[in-house]
Amino acid sequence: MAKEKTLFTCSECGGTSPRWLGKCPACGAWNTLVETVAEAAPGKNRLSAPQFSGLAQAQAVMPLAAIEATDIARTPSGIDELDRVLGGGIVEGGVVLIGGDPGIGKSTLLLQALDALQRVGLPTLYVTGEESGAQVALRSRRLGLDHSQVNVLAEIQLEKILATIDATQPAVAVIDSIQTVYSDQLTSAPGSVAQVRECAAHLTRAAKASGVTIILVGHVTKEGALAGPRVLEHMVDTVLYFEGDTHSQFRLVRAIKNRFGAVNEIGVFAMTEKGLKGVTNPSAIFLSQHSEPVPGSCVLVTLEGTRPMLVEIQALVDEGGPSPRRLSVGLDRDRLAMLLAVLHRHAGVACMDQDVFVNAVGGVRISEPAADLAVMLSITSSLRGKALPRGFIAFGEVGLAGEVRPAPRGQERLKEAAKLGFSVAVVPKANAPKKPIEGITIHAVERVEEAMEVVRGMG
Repeated sequence: MAKEKTLFTCSECGGTSPRWLGKCPACGAWNTLVETVAEAAPGKNRLSAPQFSGLAQAQAVMPLAAIEATDIARTPSGIDELDRVLGGGIVEGGVVLIGGDPGIGKSTLLLQALDALQRVGLPTLYVTGEESGAQVALRSRRLGLDHSQVNVLAEIQLEKILATIDATQPAVAVIDSIQTVYSDQLTSAPGSVAQVRECAAHLTRAAKASGVTIILVGHVTKEGALAGPRVLEHMVDTVLYFEGDTHSQFRLVRAIKNRFGAVNEIGVFAMTEKGLKGVTNPSAIFLSQHSEPVPGSCVLVTLEGTRPMLVEIQALVDEGGPSPRRLSVGLDRDRLAMLLAVLHRHAGVACMDQDVFVNAVGGVRISEPAADLAVMLSITSSLRGKALPRGFIAFGEVGLAGEVRPAPRGQERLKEAAKLGFSVAVVPKANAPKKPIEGITIHAVERVEEAMEVVRGMG
């Protein structure tokens, strides 16, 4: 393959330079030149706007109503929780990007999935750029994948990887990781912005042309975002993130982008000696087992994708110093400060001189505002030293005016709570069901002060 000429293009103004410079000669911006493959110079047969109408034939167009909409065929990966996040299984020709902290279980999960696919007759390929074939084989033994027939290729050169995929024609290929792959067409080092972008683009085109499902493993920065250019996430069909503490046995896989399914869907796994195992009842791991109700604890019914889950919110309110602290784990810290102000203004509960700590049990991250009411009730419970009743749950968004707003899919949240044995609920009035739900007493409220009165009456 002939080596193509490369240029350095400014990401700010689009100017080019034949060599790398610290400062763009066109716009003067610093550190913006990125290596790119130079396109062929325009010739007699190249399009030159605006006189291009006679050089190419117009293509047929169709209205949307005339296009037949067919369901996308999916192949189960053999791991139910992974299939849930993917939207039902892997898609032919799809490209999946999965990122997460080092050691959290990305390679383990993908090796288990490839082995399950291979055992049902699908050819698979595991391309490792960070480990040798012997290291991958050693991991498979630890996972109990004896006599696994997954094909392994230890290679980081893009051209050789593409040639191997073309020759072996696997149904699914894993590239672990995209930051280690490099192309001969570029002189920059593996992991650079130019290499990651070009290699991902070539692999994506190969997947679409051949129908091979390609799964890319991506590194993350210290902030937890995927390393490399943001365009990497735009190229692929699905973006998955591994979440969770490496010191905890539980892991969450969350879909951030999915062209073939719902976003924000999560899969819950437990790390065992034999690898990652799906957790069928994730609510159990996010609920602490107290022998008796304790102050500062309130159970929230949150919604992750299409799955309602019960998560325990714990609060600790303690005497603070001159500058009281507000700390939240798994919840938005700025929103906590806002809720404390609403609690003081509309419910008369003052925490100005108190340290307030709030935690979502199990390492789960809750971003939806429906957690507001549960957070406020847990803070009030801790401040007064009175536990909420056994079997109590709450959810609802709280506005700055003190109103309690409805949460989406409230009926499903209540049914999930009733199924798990919870008997008392404080919810927004708009979420109150028209027909009673067996086994659960529902208190519908419109304002924060009403919710506080209801809880006070239970004590």
